[in-house]
Amino acid sequence: MTLSFDYYYSFRSPYSYLAAPQIEELTRRYDIAPRMRIVLPIAVRIPGFFKQVNPLWPPYLLRDTFRISQMQNIPYRWPRPDPIVMDISKGEVAADQPYIYRVSRLGVHAERKGRGLAFIRAASHAIWSGEIDNWHEGDHLTRALEKAGLDAAEAERALAEEADSLDAEIAANEADQRGAGHWGVPLFVFNDEPFFGQDRIDHLIWRMTQHGLSER
Repeated sequence: MTLSFDYYYSFRSPYSYLAAPQIEELTRRYDIAPRMRIVLPIAVRIPGFFKQVNPLWPPYLLRDTFRISQMQNIPYRWPRPDPIVMDISKGEVAADQPYIYRVSRLGVHAERKGRGLAFIRAASHAIWSGEIDNWHEGDHLTRALEKAGLDAAEAERALAEEADSLDAEIAANEADQRGAGHWGVPLFVFNDEPFFGQDRIDHLIWRMTQHGLSER
């Protein structure tokens, strides 16, 4: 029996990126089906967020995520450019956010086509692996769509014609995320129980095992 769970994901979250290969591997091992629920980064959702955080948090995040990438053997570098347009030194986030909206809408489109996880893996690798500069330009996202088995031209039409619908789905995901009992990513929700963080994946699998999770 296939068991499903919600996987709340932000393309600006390094922890979301680092969790994705683990989830992909688990889908090969277990009869599970993640539902990708794309949300916008907290920097966009909460105005002034980075002006309020403890100044020790950002440098610790960088150290922690790099450590995780080493342990998991996942290529990792802070994106160039950052998916969020902001002045890091001042904590000011620009009103216009072309990068994150574009890739987030593509993520929703991919999930609608049943290729959400595949696209997220391909696109987030382009963004976070350090193998590509200017991931937002050229055909990098087009190649991510194609690698995920999606029609790139159809995806571009969806972005042009269905932007309001895609944004509405993102907003609904954010509301459901709060309703599930958390605000951060990556967040996994199974049977209304939230598991926050890439270090809670084992807990998620443990709980699903209690509900009949089986290996493929």
